[in-house]
Amino acid sequence: MSAPTTTPLTTGTAGGTTPRRRRRGPRTWLAALPLLAFTGLCFGIPLGAIAFGAVTRTDPANGSTRFTGEHLARSLQGPYLGSLAGSVQLSALTALLGAVLGVLVAHAVATSRSTALRSAALTASGVLANFGGVPLAFAFIATAGISGVVTQLADLTGLGWNLYSFTGLTVVYLYFLIPLMVIVTVPALDGLRPQWREAARNNGASTWQFWRHVGLPVLAPSLLGGFVLLFGTAFAAHATAAALVGGSVPLVTLKIADALSGNVLTGQENVALALGLDMILIAGLVMAVYLPLQRRSARWLR
Repeated sequence: MSAPTTTPLTTGTAGGTTPRRRRRGPRTWLAALPLLAFTGLCFGIPLGAIAFGAVTRTDPANGSTRFTGEHLARSLQGPYLGSLAGSVQLSALTALLGAVLGVLVAHAVATSRSTALRSAALTASGVLANFGGVPLAFAFIATAGISGVVTQLADLTGLGWNLYSFTGLTVVYLYFLIPLMVIVTVPALDGLRPQWREAARNNGASTWQFWRHVGLPVLAPSLLGGFVLLFGTAFAAHATAAALVGGSVPLVTLKIADALSGNVLTGQENVALALGLDMILIAGLVMAVYLPLQRRSARWLR
């Protein structure tokens, strides 16, 4: 009779035994090669083209190309810098408002005992989060524009309301950012274990103390991740702002479109690529803050 097969064990620091960790073999990397190739093809090549165009200049006379920092310098000066600051300001404001309001709605959905309400709210959030662009701008123009139905009935013009402004664009962005935050936050709220609340209650903690010392610290990385997602969505939005405000609100995506099409000045294509590289760097900095916190949150919500 053959001896039974056993799993190799290693002795822990406290005298116990823990399973030995298996090293990842080359098959793991082979399985990831298609994903890595797809990522490099769809993201690496465009990123390389943007970076190369942002730091080079081609002489139209002889076709020679030389490296230069002129385009990057111009992208951080004058109206280009103003549009970059305007996009950051709009994205940060709408992401903050969308995160706060989205968390409140998500908490109401997560704690609801009605399955139908939860299903309807999540379905509506999934639809509204993907509703944007020109159709969304037209819907708001017909509803809350100068001659919109709600504007005329409630006399919003007399109250100082202007859809084609920074404030109006903020309201329009919240229309799809709040549902997006709901989709992101509901799974994190579902990850809060009921035992934590019961333990806090048994130790005499109030609801506010539970959220202050347990709930919010655990959810903080996930909430920050939702804020980052909302920031990136608003930062990269173009069609809605282009159809709604045109050039009245300085945004970097609108400046890039103008520079590529030559609406204002010709020969500014490389400056547009430099502006795109600036956007990528800003998004990278935001993600660098988010990723470490997301790993910390995953340990608690598993």
